[in-house]
Amino acid sequence: MNASASDRFVIPIGPQHPALKEPGHFEFTVEGETVIDATVRLGYAHRGIEKGAEGRNWTQSLYLLERICGICSHIHSTAYVVGVEQMAEVEVPARAQAIRETIAELERIHSHMLWLGVAAHDAGFDSLFMYTWRDRETVMDLLEAISGNRVHYSANSLGGVKFDLSDETAAAILKGIDFLEERTRHYREVVSQDAFFLQRTRGVGTMTRQEALQLGVVGPTARASGVARDVRIDSPYIAYNEFPAHIQLLSAGDLEARFLVRIDEMLDCYRLIRELLARMPAGELAAKRMPRKLKPGEVISRVEAPRGELFYYIRSTGGEQPDRVKVRTPTLCNMGSVLTQTIGHNLADVPMILVGIDPCFSCNDRAVSVRRAGRAEGQPWSWADLRRYGIDFYRRQMGLETHALAKG
Repeated sequence: MNASASDRFVIPIGPQHPALKEPGHFEFTVEGETVIDATVRLGYAHRGIEKGAEGRNWTQSLYLLERICGICSHIHSTAYVVGVEQMAEVEVPARAQAIRETIAELERIHSHMLWLGVAAHDAGFDSLFMYTWRDRETVMDLLEAISGNRVHYSANSLGGVKFDLSDETAAAILKGIDFLEERTRHYREVVSQDAFFLQRTRGVGTMTRQEALQLGVVGPTARASGVARDVRIDSPYIAYNEFPAHIQLLSAGDLEARFLVRIDEMLDCYRLIRELLARMPAGELAAKRMPRKLKPGEVISRVEAPRGELFYYIRSTGGEQPDRVKVRTPTLCNMGSVLTQTIGHNLADVPMILVGIDPCFSCNDRAVSVRRAGRAEGQPWSWADLRRYGIDFYRRQMGLETHALAKG
């Protein structure tokens, strides 16, 4: 027998809620315990960082953009400096590029380790949460040994890096990742064999490869569904040509696969860091000259953040400060999968499906509300509407001719 409208309830979650570490507002329509519809409203943590960059010079903007995200601070600054250096036609020394990659992979370990603890806590597995956060201190200590900072490392400068890796620091890094690798292999056994944990992850939030492609998900969320997409490999930057990463793929597409892909990525990070330290190029830490003024132009910079593709659009009008900096973070790409994958699951699975994309609301919150002409107030948008309008809006913003797909 079909449920009547009176059996349906809308459950609001957020913007302040114990299941959310950052502010976002979700509404889940349920019949009994089953989710039948989902919506999300973002934008509660908007800090005006993109606009702020327009009033600062090229160097000052580096430190501002690094603070978009604490966990991903180095990769944000890397995306920015790579784009600015490309516009300035500056060649960065090989040693500086290798140091950038070393710190990026240490940051990836930190991000995945932190996420694993948060996800374990949402699953009710607090012992795993406490162990992973204890071990996470090791990688934070290593980053502090390199840069003097545990969160915002400020390792990048325009044209190079500020900090060298001494023999003592390299030895400490090797010792630290030996310990972390042993712990990570143990965590892999736990998340793939523990019966309690598998009840919360195996077969939950399954997304096929085709669905992942249609939704445009990125990062470990996409790779857990068999989508071979990794900017480090597809479009290498800094030193990834000389020191390539190995892509980690699984095809199950459920929460268990998203856990395993991230853990396997950490294991590959340990391999990659050992290779970087063993073959660290000699040379300078920064380019000889970095101009204060950049010639007019624009550039797109793409990097692989721990959560997926991070996209920077930077425009110069020939002055000492950027005319426009646009940042698209991976959370925006992955959030649509949460709204689709929760449908049909129990309400209790919602926090786990949300944490499965490793969301960062503060990174993401630069959204605007758009009301399409001719659409009645409150009329819902279909996925087809959003796809058509989104492509058209994006291409107009970028000054491109409307794509045929946007015309239906």
